[in-house]
Amino acid sequence: MNFIIYEQLKKHRLVDDRIMNTLNSSLPTISFPADRTSKCEDLYKELSKEYDKREKAIKSCVSLLSKKVNAIREERQENMDDIDLIKKLRKEQTKLRLMQQELSVEEVVKDTSLKAFHERCRQYYKPPTSPPV
Repeated sequence: MNFIIYEQLKKHRLVDDRIMNTLNSSLPTISFPADRTSKCEDLYKELSKEYDKREKAIKSCVSLLSKKVNAIREERQENMDDIDLIKKLRKEQTKLRLMQQELSVEEVVKDTSLKAFHERCRQYYKPPTSPPV
């Protein structure tokens, strides 16, 4: 399950990983005419859509894993000596912590991408006042 989740996050972070390349190819130097406003707006919308997808996916996993951990804790209360149950609980708690850390990673990725976006597009496009979700 974790491998699939991380692969999906990696796939959805491609737009962030390639932001500088995208900005450089979409917004050539001033000497070349281009519709920078619409290109910046399109890129912002694409970034916003990806942020939303990733955040929902991560929060969904955190919620699911939290429920799983709570269920195992309740089960453990009835079987305090069950070693396999203790191992299972620790394994699920580790998965939960990793997914919670992904929320922090997501914030860093988002901030880095938006900083690059702002550097190149601030003259051509002003995003809505509310930041992307």
